[in-house]
Amino acid sequence: MKKTYKPAANSRISISELMQPSHSNFNGKIHGGYILNLMDQIAFACASKHSEAYCVTASVNTVDFLNPIEIGELVTMKASVNYVGNTSMVVGIRVIAENIRTGNVKHCNSSYFTMVAKNDGNKSVAVPGLILNNSTEIRRFLKAIELIKSKENRHEVLNLKTFAAENYLHILEPYKVKIEL
Repeated sequence: MKKTYKPAANSRISISELMQPSHSNFNGKIHGGYILNLMDQIAFACASKHSEAYCVTASVNTVDFLNPIEIGELVTMKASVNYVGNTSMVVGIRVIAENIRTGNVKHCNSSYFTMVAKNDGNKSVAVPGLILNNSTEIRRFLKAIELIKSKENRHEVLNLKTFAAENYLHILEPYKVKIEL
């Protein structure tokens, strides 16, 4: 039988991988898509570890590539379950790259993946609750709540069935758009 609650620390995972030429684009930087693939893998592992179930990616919240990753750098990704709902979890991921010759470390990306636990019949299943043991874990949980609320508000405001363009045209005035209705 699964535990009702688990400490956030129990889900934490870290992976490191040396970036090779086969991971790069034509400019010699590591492909963003390759990094996203690694992030999805660690989010899966982290969420599966917490839920003890197969997990799927439901959404990815804002991916900002802060610094490029170079060939030969050691990329380390750290993931933790920051929030749990009934069947979903928000996994926070931090990506850092280290020049292994100079020791210089840079923050390259942070993102939040919403993962959903599934059973063998592909039905969503309940996940254990989260035990928060320090102020960082509490802050992360609260930040995830804000991200979820923000997402819900965006969907509500721009709902396809109730959206009326004329109510928003004034917002577009300072932007480089030409409206031809």
